[in-house]
Amino acid sequence: MPQTKIYGHTEFIQQHRQTISDSIHACTIEALSYPPDKRFQRFISLADEDFIDPGDRTHQYLVIEISLFAGRSVEAKKNLMRLIYQKLNAALNIAPNDIEIILYEVPPHNWGVRGVPGDELNFNYKIQV
Repeated sequence: MPQTKIYGHTEFIQQHRQTISDSIHACTIEALSYPPDKRFQRFISLADEDFIDPGDRTHQYLVIEISLFAGRSVEAKKNLMRLIYQKLNAALNIAPNDIEIILYEVPPHNWGVRGVPGDELNFNYKIQV
């Protein structure tokens, strides 16, 4: 159950939130065999003065942090990143230089869900992909 945080410039996020959300969610479905009905995303809109970058980014600059249970293969995680770059470029013409992706893997026993540790849950999807 990946939890995704998307940081971006306020104006860009406000204009394109749904497209960004749909694009990233489609990638988790495809790369991680994630159920389509599960979407956990948080948008963090930042004023220009609060979103400092090296200067070679544009107003489309996004930082995408995805926390997920440990267990996915390296290839599945790389595929997820490649798909995010591709789908955001196709949907909004965002250059790869304007997208940064960080994956945080959390052992299931360190994640509380529905009142129990994650390693005690029975999911209707595979973590090991």
